[in-house]
Amino acid sequence: MTATPRGAYSIEVHLPPELLSKTLREEAAIGLTAVTKYLAPTWFYDERGCELFEEITGLPEYYPTRTERAILEQRCDDIVAASGADTLVELGSGTSAKTRLLLDAFARAGSLRRFVPFDVAEATLRAAATALKSEYPWVEVHAVVGDFRQHLELIPRDGRRLVAFLGGTIGNFRPEERRGLLSTIARTLSPGECFLVGTDLVKDPARLVAAYDDAAGVTAEFNRNVLRVLNGALGGDFDVAGFDHVARYNEREEWIEMWLRSRRRQRVRLADLGLAVVFEEGEALLTEISAKFRPEVVRSELVAAGLEPIASWSDEAGDFALTLARR
Repeated sequence: MTATPRGAYSIEVHLPPELLSKTLREEAAIGLTAVTKYLAPTWFYDERGCELFEEITGLPEYYPTRTERAILEQRCDDIVAASGADTLVELGSGTSAKTRLLLDAFARAGSLRRFVPFDVAEATLRAAATALKSEYPWVEVHAVVGDFRQHLELIPRDGRRLVAFLGGTIGNFRPEERRGLLSTIARTLSPGECFLVGTDLVKDPARLVAAYDDAAGVTAEFNRNVLRVLNGALGGDFDVAGFDHVARYNEREEWIEMWLRSRRRQRVRLADLGLAVVFEEGEALLTEISAKFRPEVVRSELVAAGLEPIASWSDEAGDFALTLARR
């Protein structure tokens, strides 16, 4: 743990640069040599990737962020009251922009003692923690740098916690991965503690594709940025401009897929891995899935993980939902 000066935040780093590099090396070696090449969306979020994603959230096509925010604006006091919490934990906190609505609701209730933002991007997390401590000086801010897939059980357990997983990020996991993640989250909760999850709901595929392939090309730049991450971290020589961004809706699985499609046959070298990877013309690398949910599926997956849904809120159009569940 690294403690900052008195009056500032504290931070635990469970994903130091050397471990982050090791994990990336291992995952890239596996994903880039698979029959269908793939990468985990974790690797989008270097400092530049975080900046691009924040830009995406303000785009006219990208409805999830503003819709979830509108639900929170209407329901955050209800959420805080139902949770009975004095500690807020946010998974994948980023800049914690929407979280401030919950923090304000806790402030009105006079019940918040501690905020624990959890994220993979250390630089973004430190900047957010500094800002939050300045805005909410009476709240203890204890940041945790970690990976959902490895470090959830290391989140501090003191206090009565509300664990929030916003933004529809749960949809980045395949069903079997989601089951494991939700079960891990349930195990980290003490009886009576709550979990708040944001889920993007099934809708017109044209709207979904537009949300992941905006007219300004910001999402395309965000997607291609992962190749810059590989170049910088693994001594790669990806020609970033040699790949097209592709977003498509998989109707059978009810999820969006983001791909990078090679414009020509090319051989990419990753010096730090001692690896050369061939992309045929038109061959694509899967960089993200984003599952879209039906309300009954959200409830059933929470129950299967050992969580009891106690309330759910959606917008009038039924685009997005927040569901509160209790251990």
